[in-house]
Amino acid sequence: MIDLEFIKQLKKLDLLAKKRIMSSYVGGQRSLRQGRGIEPVDHREYFPGDDLKFVDWKVYGKTEKLFVKRYEEEKSLTTHILVDASNSMNFGTGKYKKYDFASMLAIGFAYLVTNENEKFAVNTYNTELRETMQPRRGRKQFFNAIDMLNKQRMGGMTNLEKAADRYADLIKTRSLCIVISDFLEPIETIRKGLIHLAKKSRNMIVIHVADTAEKRFELQGDVKLYDLETDKIKKLYFTPAIRREYGIKFMAHIERVKRICDDVGADFYSVVSDEPIFDIFFKVTHIATRGHERA
Repeated sequence: MIDLEFIKQLKKLDLLAKKRIMSSYVGGQRSLRQGRGIEPVDHREYFPGDDLKFVDWKVYGKTEKLFVKRYEEEKSLTTHILVDASNSMNFGTGKYKKYDFASMLAIGFAYLVTNENEKFAVNTYNTELRETMQPRRGRKQFFNAIDMLNKQRMGGMTNLEKAADRYADLIKTRSLCIVISDFLEPIETIRKGLIHLAKKSRNMIVIHVADTAEKRFELQGDVKLYDLETDKIKKLYFTPAIRREYGIKFMAHIERVKRICDDVGADFYSVVSDEPIFDIFFKVTHIATRGHERA
């Protein structure tokens, strides 16, 4: 359940902070998007289906890699927030399960967008879209989002590729897209899913949510592991060497997700669900804002 205390904390955001955050993510945002503008401001990796007229052939001549020019444009944004509601998100060893933590982050963004009177939609997914909202503005939309997230039951496995392929068709205008997940799925489905969304979005924020037990993994000796998504039980004997190997593989997976985000021009953040939720939200939005101010 979404902690109402977090909603109260959001109201404490000072006016200056709100203006700085929203100037980067909503109405006054400097947009980096393919296709229009006077001078290109940066590049992103070429993906099949991109218009070849935006390929920077000079860069190709130097690197033998295809990159697409992106231009600056001013325009109001619609914010689309996707929250992973698969069974693996129903895990937590601290105050919050990963899904609850992800939902509060989603509501934090919805709160800021609502205060700017911009349109937004909050949606959940696993191997497909679970719940979808039509983008609207206003307090009613905000409270509907809270109600929907609170009533959502987790289930199934995760496949961002399938969910994003469907959801991309629902994005009718260039938008800010926020994806919040534990990303416990094959790296290739993550890559394809983020590419689907990046093609439709002016900007993207990708937030990885982990539980402390997943990150530190302090189990030892004979252990039975229960897979929340497949319902399979596996018996293992954990030695210090195996724990170290797990830690290396866990961090390597998250680093690959970060590299995908870099390739598609998305801001990436990895957070742990036992940290104070308001502090994490404030940190993510302010770091992102400073990053856009430097651009």
